[in-house]
Amino acid sequence: MSPRAFLVRGLLIGLLAGVATFVVAYVAGEPHVQTAIELEESGAATSATSTVTTTSTDPRHHHDTTSGEETGDHSHGEEAVVSRHDQRTWGLLTGTVTVGAALGGIVALIAAGAVGRLGRLTVPQSTATVAVVGFLAFGLVPFLKYPATPPAVGRADTIGARTGDYFGFLLVSVVAAVVVVVVAARVWERVSAFWAVVGAAAAYGVVMLVAGQVFPTVNEIGDFPADTLWYFRRASLLTLATLWTVIGVGLVGAVRPLAAAAAEQTARRELAASL
Repeated sequence: MSPRAFLVRGLLIGLLAGVATFVVAYVAGEPHVQTAIELEESGAATSATSTVTTTSTDPRHHHDTTSGEETGDHSHGEEAVVSRHDQRTWGLLTGTVTVGAALGGIVALIAAGAVGRLGRLTVPQSTATVAVVGFLAFGLVPFLKYPATPPAVGRADTIGARTGDYFGFLLVSVVAAVVVVVVAARVWERVSAFWAVVGAAAAYGVVMLVAGQVFPTVNEIGDFPADTLWYFRRASLLTLATLWTVIGVGLVGAVRPLAAAAAEQTARRELAASL
């Protein structure tokens, strides 16, 4: 029942979760990413064509035609550092496996620290609680406020502000979740488990509703197709849920034998002490 035992299992489960997430992201998400990229490139090509047409019909720009064509030839001839094929295969797999292992290790360490501190919950139950709270506070709720956006959505000059808003909202969500869980664990003995859970959920919901009103709303969709945006975000949420589900279920199953072995060892010690 040591943190090291939890960590090792969390890392292994995280690797498995990363592979499963890659499969879901590749099958469900990549087609919509490719569609968004094609729309972005089509829009850029249309803008470039419009610019060239304006320049060629304006006598004031005739002296720049040759240099502009040469510059355009060089820019179009440039190759991407990482090809699209590598991005959607090995690049995506590397990213999901790395994130999965890191997240699995973090969840495992938090679950190890939560053992015996969440009322009368057993080790598997407290581990499941950590996974569920983590998914809600770190994944789902921030996603509902600031959902994932595909290429060609959002202005380049607001990336910094949007990133800051997202992480600020994420921080509020995580802190609120930790506080309500700690308070619920402390009042567990004074009130029933049902009311402790209901009170914690209600308090967290109120805090996040207020935070959702305080934090700015991002609305930079433009003329991007609504159905493509919906499919992309639905696939993103499915990918996120896959990652957390595999980690949660896998970690609960992995720590169950540890809890059984620890309980058996404790029973043997108590029996030996009673003789």
